[in-house]
Amino acid sequence: MTENIYPIYDKMMTRADKEQLLHQRGVMIWFTGLSGSGKSTIALGVERELHKRGILCRILDGDNIRTGINAGLGFSAEDRKENIRRIAEVGKLFVDTGIVTLAAFVSPTNEYRQMARDIIGADDFKEVYVSTPLEECERRDVKGLYARARRGEVKDFTGISAPFEAPTNPALDIDTSKQTLEESVNQVLALILP
Repeated sequence: MTENIYPIYDKMMTRADKEQLLHQRGVMIWFTGLSGSGKSTIALGVERELHKRGILCRILDGDNIRTGINAGLGFSAEDRKENIRRIAEVGKLFVDTGIVTLAAFVSPTNEYRQMARDIIGADDFKEVYVSTPLEECERRDVKGLYARARRGEVKDFTGISAPFEAPTNPALDIDTSKQTLEESVNQVLALILP
């Protein structure tokens, strides 16, 4: 099969051409943390602030991706890994186009996040650990998933019946139970803006 594939990368406009057109640099901000920690909320706030500044960005969010490109994947270890791999590949396309990309995914293991970093490239990958404690995430329970997981209705739920490995060296560590959304957004913006 691979002998019939002929990539055209060497004929395409370069990343530098696209970044020059947009007057911005592509980068991946990878938010990781438990469900309900505030990953997507922060990403939405960052998106709004970047938009005000004329910076093109794209949010990739777990629920949105799983209703589209990853609709056929479940939550087994293999499917979770494939979910992250596909997200990283799509994210790399955005970053290589000069777009600031905000990825909000539980991505529960260091292995999965390292795979994403390897695909995207270490220079373009900024990991943000939204370290809001489990107790606070459960208190919020915005989707009702923690209550269902505690009742045994949701299998392999990260933080309850499946583990979460905290990042070892994130670019940022944000606990949304200790600071405002505005403070969190400003910290992320400092990673992006020159």
